[in-house]
Amino acid sequence: QVQLVESGGGLVQTGGSRRLSCAASGGAFSSYAVGWFRQAPGKEREFVAATTYSGSSTYYADSVKGRFTISKDNGKNTVYLQMNSLKPEDTAVYYCAADDRPSVGLPREPLEYDYWGQGTQVTVSS
Repeated sequence: QVQLVESGGGLVQTGGSRRLSCAASGGAFSSYAVGWFRQAPGKEREFVAATTYSGSSTYYADSVKGRFTISKDNGKNTVYLQMNSLKPEDTAVYYCAADDRPSVGLPREPLEYDYWGQGTQVTVSS
């Protein structure tokens, strides 16, 4: 069984930075796509960023492009989301997800992902 565990959330001021981590275990991740999503109260789950586990392809939502960076450390089976220039509208529960059979293009919809973490809360205040 694949397990994903997010960490690194917390309270940060507007304009600040935060790095989220997603530790993965239980799978052969070399061919996976890994993504970050977020969900605020009363809103649908929203795509944030995605990357191939073994490659360098990345894709970002327009709302975070230029501010967020997705990366990974394959030796630690960990994917990161570096968040800079945070805004109050970034406040949400952030989830990492894995797709074990990605297409050529990176998946950007929640239903395309097979495994999910429990989420970590990020609150941006001003």
